Amino acid sequence: MLQIKLLKPFYTKREGHLVKFVFAYQYFSILKDDELFHFIPVEGKEIVVNLNTFQVENLSEVFVFQKGNRFIRLPLYQLLLVSDIHTHLQAILQEEKSGVTEVNDQIKTEAMDAIEFLEHENFERMIDYALSIRDEAMFHDLLERQNTGGL
Repeated sequence: MLQIKLLKPFYTKREGHLVKFVFAYQYFSILKDDELFHFIPVEGKEIVVNLNTFQVENLSEVFVFQKGNRFIRLPLYQLLLVSDIHTHLQAILQEEKSGVTEVNDQIKTEAMDAIEFLEHENFERMIDYALSIRDEAMFHDLLERQNTGGL
């Protein structure tokens, strides 16, 4: 069985529900019979994972590893079968997922701030409208709701 020594994407690209992990020199290495082989981007260089199913999409991609003048060519489906790459991919996906969660939380906070600002502005316009049509009851009702925080 092959052992993944290092699996670190050079960069990650997200396209909808797919995430592409692109690898470069010295970011991917395997141990075979206690010999370290380094990835070289001669043929395949990316792993595509479907975030909905967590399945690898490009199983026919061929990865090439080198040690001196010896090469190992492995299709991704075979690499998935004969190595512990799953655990490494899982860790990378967790990092990716947590990064997305942090961005989503930030977006939600910014959206809530924008909504609160727009509600406040709308409330101010409603008060101005009550004044412009000289509706004293509406004006006092709006002021009371503003003071109690019932925007």
